[in-house]
Amino acid sequence: MNTTTATHLRLLPSGRIALLIVSAHLGAAAALLTVAHATISGWILATLLVALGLATAWDRALLRARESVRGVLLQGPDDIVLELGQHRHVASRVGARRWVSARLVVLPVALPRRRSLVVAGDMLEPEAFRRLRLWALWRQLPGVALRPRGAK
Repeated sequence: MNTTTATHLRLLPSGRIALLIVSAHLGAAAALLTVAHATISGWILATLLVALGLATAWDRALLRARESVRGVLLQGPDDIVLELGQHRHVASRVGARRWVSARLVVLPVALPRRRSLVVAGDMLEPEAFRRLRLWALWRQLPGVALRPRGAK
């Protein structure tokens, strides 16, 4: 696929995903406190769990950290360029184990360190999210002719 058929997707902050992340960490902290409520280490660990949830939501859902992915350029079946904070761009490859649902897309990305890119439906316009889902499932964008088998 050449760059003329590449698609740029601009990500928006997701309050829903932020709430989900923080809620999961609050639940984990509450579960920890039911077991270790009488110890100072239990309270410290619970506080750290909540802080981790807030930091993760700040980075992954609210897109406020310097290294947060703010945009994605789909270039080929497995090739993408991630737009990070401070207008940095990083070329990367997407692994084969992609997860796609009606409201969420999870892409394993091989950056200098491996991570997963989670994109919720409210992080993109509806048409852009549909295009991302199709690309993740079929490894090509809508409207691009199929390559014959064995063609490079």
